[in-house]
Amino acid sequence: MNFSELFRQSRQLSKFSPDGKYLASTVDYRLMVRDVDTLQIQCLFSCLDHIQHFEWSPDSEFILCAMYKRGMVQVWSIEQPDWHCKIDEGSFGMLGAQWSPDSRNILTTAEFHLRITIWSLATLSVSHIRYPKQIDKNVDFTLDGKYMALAERRNCKDFISLFACNTWELVKHYETETEDMAGLKFCPDGLSLILWDDCRFNKLLVYSLDGRCLRTFSPYEYRLGVKSVAWSPSGQFLAVGFFDEKVRILNHITWNKIASFSHPASLKSTEIVVFKETESRCPQPNTDLSNSSVTLFNSQSKYEVVSTPLKLPVVSPNGDSPMFGIGKVEFSADNKYMFTQNDNMPTVIWIWSIRKMALSEVLVHSSPVRCAMWDPVGSCLALCTANNKLYMWSPNGCLTVQVPTEGSFTVHSVKWHPSGKILLMQSKDQMCVCFLSTATNDKTTEVES
Repeated sequence: MNFSELFRQSRQLSKFSPDGKYLASTVDYRLMVRDVDTLQIQCLFSCLDHIQHFEWSPDSEFILCAMYKRGMVQVWSIEQPDWHCKIDEGSFGMLGAQWSPDSRNILTTAEFHLRITIWSLATLSVSHIRYPKQIDKNVDFTLDGKYMALAERRNCKDFISLFACNTWELVKHYETETEDMAGLKFCPDGLSLILWDDCRFNKLLVYSLDGRCLRTFSPYEYRLGVKSVAWSPSGQFLAVGFFDEKVRILNHITWNKIASFSHPASLKSTEIVVFKETESRCPQPNTDLSNSSVTLFNSQSKYEVVSTPLKLPVVSPNGDSPMFGIGKVEFSADNKYMFTQNDNMPTVIWIWSIRKMALSEVLVHSSPVRCAMWDPVGSCLALCTANNKLYMWSPNGCLTVQVPTEGSFTVHSVKWHPSGKILLMQSKDQMCVCFLSTATNDKTTEVES
């Protein structure tokens, strides 16, 4: 592993371009685009205010920068740095902005979800869509970019509108059987649409593109329901995390449940491999030491295999912030593994074998896991726990590495390069790039930091 020096960034707004050539980051009102190989600045753009959100276009030719306080978006071109575009929602305000799959249209959401506006960079035309539902995930696109599904709320009822992305014409509009829709997601093959109700109603529905309800799934009643949803890359399996601390796997043909994964507080099976992080404390330094010297006294850690039965650390839910249920579920890119996180066990990562449909390994950490992400090409998992260490798991083992930087650098999030050979680590106001060797990426072994 090779680590870069630290670079400034704001709001953890740093992203690789989809084609993998560039790394963009923000510092207040400035947008910097670096070459991935050399990390040298290739383009520097100045916006009219502090950047609150930015997004690469799918073809990596443009970047939109959103300034929600001003209700404004500025668009920059990588190939033609002198070209720029400004979008202003005026008195409607703005609370969201995103690209369409063709990289030539931008969708903005007005405040209070009054409307969604489609701005065309090619024809300079503007279209409006009324009644978008006030949920975080109210729009989704098919993988081929042909259709867009929009969740709407009219007369206290939920609706789905299906649009053709090449003309933005309405293809289909139908009422759904949800009580209060919380999200939607297209199947990877684009032939069906998954909707799930608010957790109070515990209902997941499968719709065909022509509006037929193919399946209604509700495993129990009178308790909180769906909390997380994820498709496998192949589109064969749909994983649904519930508040009852279970993940249920549905198949894409009959939409019946084929497996149910529990997350008990005590592990008893001897077939499960448990990796537990152990720390070795170092003596505290004197207060007059410099920041670069203080890092020498940071605690060292490594993974150790522990035997079962084992009792896992559990956080009791409280009234102000109830933490329980499956908050995250995600499949690996090669469709071989899946990891889950039970919110009342924030230090534990559960790794499941899709081939065996069984629990494979469990990772137990000293601190709550802040971010975990599969690499985009294989089955290597990178995670962080808001300290100065990077944690990685693969089917061959796992490791923990201390980030060798001067001063204090705590890793709050990790992001993969599209090639799966580079990792971006971010703290509150800094970032560091880790270049993985082929051997490290293909065969992760257990080492001490």
